[in-house]
Amino acid sequence: MIINRLITRSICLSLLTLHISVAAMEWGGVEHHVSGVLDTRIKYADSIDSYLDGGLGKFAANNGGQIALSQLGLNYQAQWGDAWSSRIVANGYMDGFNNGIGLTEARVRYRDIPSESGIRLDVEFGLMYPKISLENVATAWASPYSLSYSTMNSWLAEEVRHIGLSTTIESLGKYRQSTHDFSLTAEAFMYNDTTGAMLAWHGWTQSSRQTLLQETLPITTIPAMQPGGMLDEQAANSDPFTELDDRIGAHVVAKWTWREKGSVQAGYYDNNADTLIVKQGQYVWLTQFGHIGAKWRLPMEINLISQYMQGSTIMTNTDGWPVVDNDFHSGYIMLSKRWSQHRVSLRVEDFSVTDNDDTPEDDNNEDGQSFTIAYQYQLDRPWFMQFEYNVIDSTRPARKYLNQPIDLVEQQWQVSSRYFF
Repeated sequence: MIINRLITRSICLSLLTLHISVAAMEWGGVEHHVSGVLDTRIKYADSIDSYLDGGLGKFAANNGGQIALSQLGLNYQAQWGDAWSSRIVANGYMDGFNNGIGLTEARVRYRDIPSESGIRLDVEFGLMYPKISLENVATAWASPYSLSYSTMNSWLAEEVRHIGLSTTIESLGKYRQSTHDFSLTAEAFMYNDTTGAMLAWHGWTQSSRQTLLQETLPITTIPAMQPGGMLDEQAANSDPFTELDDRIGAHVVAKWTWREKGSVQAGYYDNNADTLIVKQGQYVWLTQFGHIGAKWRLPMEINLISQYMQGSTIMTNTDGWPVVDNDFHSGYIMLSKRWSQHRVSLRVEDFSVTDNDDTPEDDNNEDGQSFTIAYQYQLDRPWFMQFEYNVIDSTRPARKYLNQPIDLVEQQWQVSSRYFF
């Protein structure tokens, strides 16, 4: 496990070294761009212990009030020539849960000049997110719409990242006198073998915290993980960036864009994992899901953003017996209206986990809904004040293991100062 983590970090550090070395070779001919976000918040949660603290609370805050540095995001990009670029993204947090700073993305990119017919090749390699989110499009993977991500994108931020190669072929309509663009992306990746563990053991959550490269994630202590239980070999923390089976996963996405109108995309993700492997308390999870999404401009300049994900995740013992076998889904619809210095966003969500296995004292079933309303005021070009209210109504039988209510309504209020630079 230590070797795997060293390999992962070495790959990312090699990308960082390449990035710096190329820039140093020809500093005058390379374009450099530094950007970032500083997000400080005052929060109050009516909840239980946070999932970040090993509990089953849905928010990235324990019950009560909190002042936190919720994101210090730094983005450094270098562009050399017309086609080559590299990007390093780091994020930092001081919120009482494993405070620190670390890499969240590191990649090199080749983006060709379009041909006469409008065909363009776009290739990226490194530590990256799969091309799924329509919500997290601001600096350092922040969301310009809300302080807390949807449950779907919160899960991506927590444990659905990898080191891989992404290849996109685009057909640009303007070269065909058309307003329609099309693209097809194929991604091959490794270093994500535990993807699905956190979704199983704490369920869907809602936060804006991205797991740092060096971090591991606390698992809620349940009876099945006690000595003599079916899961007593599971480590206390899950490592989301580890490679255990030396197999390559795949992700494909097709996208249609109607310029000035919106876009629609659909994709399928399969980490192609060998579930017969367990090393130092880290099990390999086979996680597969399909996803669809749309971003559309409605009348009155209202933006509609909606995504839906459905899939399964399974973990077995070394004999192939299913210890955890879950189906899951999550979907949201968001409306966002911006005018003058104001933006209002409304988001509704539905999510669930269905437990299909017979493992005793490890009930992963969950069903819930969420509602978010966010108001943003722009003080000047880079500085925003934002208020947000979140409420999650969920049913999770595993809370009985912690003597907490199975049916629970959790609420959160946040006031934020976000400065983009």
